[in-house]
Amino acid sequence: MTLQTLLLAKAANQARGLALDAIHACSSGHLGLPLGCADIGAVLYGHALVHNPERPRWINRDRFVLSAGHGSMFLYGWLHLSGYDLPIEEVKRFRQLHSKTPGHPEFNETPGVEATTGPLGQGVGNAVGMAMAGQMAAARFNTPEHEIFNYHVVALAGDGCMQEGVAMEACAFAGHQKLDNLILIYDSNDVTLDAMAAKTQSENTAARFKAIGWDVQTIDGHDLVAILKAFNKAKKTKSGKPQLIIAKTIIGKGIAEVQGTAKGHGEGGAKFADAARAGWGLPADQHFFVSDDVRAYFAGHKTRLIKACNKWSKTYKAWREASPEKAALLDSAASAPSAAHLLTKIPLFAPDVKLGGTRAAGRDVLQPLAAELPLFFTGSADLYGSTLNVIAAAKDFDPTDRTGRSIRFGIREHGMAAIANGVAYDGLFRPSIATFLVFADYSRPSMRIAALAKLPVIYIYTHDSIGVGEDGPTHQPVETVSGLRVIPNLDVIRPADPEETAGAFAAALERKDGPTLLALTRQAVPVLNEIAPHVRRAGVLKGAYIAVQETAPLTHILIGTGSELQYALAAAKILGAGTRVVSMPCTSIFDRQTAEYRESVLPNACRKRVAIEAGISAFWSKYVGLDGKAVGIDRFGISAPAPVAFKELGITTDAMVAAAQSL
Repeated sequence: MTLQTLLLAKAANQARGLALDAIHACSSGHLGLPLGCADIGAVLYGHALVHNPERPRWINRDRFVLSAGHGSMFLYGWLHLSGYDLPIEEVKRFRQLHSKTPGHPEFNETPGVEATTGPLGQGVGNAVGMAMAGQMAAARFNTPEHEIFNYHVVALAGDGCMQEGVAMEACAFAGHQKLDNLILIYDSNDVTLDAMAAKTQSENTAARFKAIGWDVQTIDGHDLVAILKAFNKAKKTKSGKPQLIIAKTIIGKGIAEVQGTAKGHGEGGAKFADAARAGWGLPADQHFFVSDDVRAYFAGHKTRLIKACNKWSKTYKAWREASPEKAALLDSAASAPSAAHLLTKIPLFAPDVKLGGTRAAGRDVLQPLAAELPLFFTGSADLYGSTLNVIAAAKDFDPTDRTGRSIRFGIREHGMAAIANGVAYDGLFRPSIATFLVFADYSRPSMRIAALAKLPVIYIYTHDSIGVGEDGPTHQPVETVSGLRVIPNLDVIRPADPEETAGAFAAALERKDGPTLLALTRQAVPVLNEIAPHVRRAGVLKGAYIAVQETAPLTHILIGTGSELQYALAAAKILGAGTRVVSMPCTSIFDRQTAEYRESVLPNACRKRVAIEAGISAFWSKYVGLDGKAVGIDRFGISAPAPVAFKELGITTDAMVAAAQSL
């Protein structure tokens, strides 16, 4: 063995010690992966990955995603050794309040963490998105003279990730798209949390991945030389395929009492710490130990990494001078245009325009916005013909054209959403994706992570209510909008007509600190000309606004959202001059407004309030209060033409008038 190999083997054991000590200190955590994959970490962070601990967000770094996020001490240990801003004091505070070492890796909490992981399989999808973003970036910005994007994306996944459907959806997409800058390392230890893996799986993983267009290598995950050889082969291959490295490992390696068993997955091995630490050559009286020679090796490696990054920076500087237009486009990724600016790019709709629902308005709004924002792209889960979110002037993204801006994800809603998160983590391109709203339940776990990690993903989800009509209750999302609204930091916008749709898209694109869902109708809706176009557009940016001002002392407030605003407007004409109509396309945006603005729209003094939405009624109690009523649907839908379904289920002007008069 070479001196470098000996030092990396020593570093692997010391990383095992850091994991064991941290988990033992807080009596919480997962030992299996940090111990079983320590040799893989030593090769990646001690030699193979291209990164810069002094510049964690360097745009041409290799991205490493720990999809098996429960093994977070694996990542924290190697980030600490590599010289990231993660001092040993933070490692000692593993899983403690406000530490940089939370229970699972969290984006923007720890330098060097590329994605929030933990829900199994998500990180695999995120890595696919990052790899796709890398291909997009290389196609747009590299020139024959200057290659500024050539990074690889590396993900480490376990059996749990590989069993999850989201990972397999994403991997099938990656194979079809020939994302050859993607390397997936499978920690194949034959163990899951409850039992040996043979209890729940029997597939031939190598054959499965080869069948979906991947190259596959199988190695001993504890052989440093074999790991490096496989990784270098994966990086240098010219096959045009993503790469899978199946690393056969021993879970909990080094703790004889539990290694290779399901007991090695969690913190159970911590009680055998003293014997394990002795076996790794660690001093009995010194915890969180890193030897001087290992520290010196990683300090030297950090110097080499910085030198390589500085060399790239010279190429980057020359590229900027030679390609100022490309440089300006790259710079534009860091800024978000204001909604007010974006609205100037969207022509007003004709007062008598006839459109097939707000989804059709969305199609028309999308085109000038896509022209204004060249790093924006959109995708669909095999539903472009229905969601209408294709960018007409753009080509499809595929292996023959990486500049395409319309992405065909296939019928993979969950994988699509996880991939979009990966693009958003990377931060260069702005992703939007589309499917029917009822299928938000298929993508919801990824949507939740987007909200948690503050990722500006846009969901263009159509067919938003019983207006789906004849498709019936399986496709009528009566409970879905309310269920999505309760996710913290997810804005759900239901625009009422074309002009509100323009405002909704502008609001979504302005936002940089979280995801936005646009719930659009299939059925046609009237253009609400009784409200001035600029009022409708600007009102969406506030979440709610006064659509019709009372002309007599205020007696009632009618609240409408989405396609049901039309019924509130009609009811107000019947109820008389003391009735105010409030359009509330987005409750969360409204909740973020000042108390003064909220009071100006919904004055506390007026308690006679009625809200209407073709969805669960209970949600609206926050806005109508104990004295008010909500006209909604507290059952599943029916199969009938949309107008018949609305009438049968009580979403009508008459129902709203009756509710108001009963107060």
